[in-house]
Amino acid sequence: MMEPKRVLVTGGAGFIGSAVARRLIASTAHRVLVYDKLTYAGNLASLAPVADDPRFSFVRGDIGDGPQVNATLADFRPDWILNLAAESHVDRSIDGPADFIETNIVGTYTILQSALGYWRSLPKAEAEAFRFHHISTDEVYGSLGAEGLFREDTPYQPNSPYSASKAASDHLVRAWHHTYKLPTITTNCSNNYGPYHFPEKLIPLTILNALEGKPLPVYGRGENIRDWLYVEDHAEALLTAVERGTPGETYNVGGANERRNLEVVETICDLLDELRPHTTVKSRRELIAFVTDRPGHDLRYAIDSTKLQNELGWRPRDTFETGLRKTVLWYLDNERWWRDVRDGRYRGERLGVLS
Repeated sequence: MMEPKRVLVTGGAGFIGSAVARRLIASTAHRVLVYDKLTYAGNLASLAPVADDPRFSFVRGDIGDGPQVNATLADFRPDWILNLAAESHVDRSIDGPADFIETNIVGTYTILQSALGYWRSLPKAEAEAFRFHHISTDEVYGSLGAEGLFREDTPYQPNSPYSASKAASDHLVRAWHHTYKLPTITTNCSNNYGPYHFPEKLIPLTILNALEGKPLPVYGRGENIRDWLYVEDHAEALLTAVERGTPGETYNVGGANERRNLEVVETICDLLDELRPHTTVKSRRELIAFVTDRPGHDLRYAIDSTKLQNELGWRPRDTFETGLRKTVLWYLDNERWWRDVRDGRYRGERLGVLS
């Protein structure tokens, strides 16, 4: 049985980060410190299920604040750092790329420098066990045609400010391993979905708009294809990678669930029609509204997770159908969470439209 670790999760109040924190507390004996700036997408309510656990703690902070990161590392003394702190929404990166450059590139550089100094200060045994796990995206690889999958050796070809900033951060992590020998691991994941998802992304936005009888915007003709990964499966993959992965390696994480965007929206409509019929429309598919496509919208993403599966033994547990049903049911059962979000800084408006 593994000795309990001290795990620092940056961006741990966000969608994926909070799933990791909840899983760590629920399924392991590890101690967890969430370090999060609490920008618009950070939500302490997503950590409520574990907030009272004695093994959980929280620090409000920015990965770009070197002195605060240094102080946090010195105080908490993590065995593992899982770096999920990032600006993550493509449409927002089109509207305002500066925040993405600052957080995803400069912030990653800053926390790498802090982690390097901390790692060098550790006794030999602790230094050998230390890991810096950087969590990234499949969008760094660009766009696929009708065939093929993204592999770990696929050349980078980012097409949005968001994906370019994440590609840069990946390269920094690689360089800090090869130049300074910092024991890093990188994972690149496909599109996540599940509970506690901030409602600017396709699936939660569609669920909430459909519940409220609002139009359901679909970019272009809905032909863009994504490989969907249930967030709880992703959290399990991340813990598998940091525990068993080889320093310096990259592992791709995908759900093997390719769907056209229009199919995703239609499936959500059908689930909601079944679980909570609408009072004014026969089918929520009537609410689908095709809108001008996103600038530079990549056609298709699909991940080959063979390396992660064969070398580390991870497999996704949920199909798209089982994961999406769980997701819709969660939003139906947790109206207070999403109403608090919608009553605040984001109300479902269209983002990422060039003026």
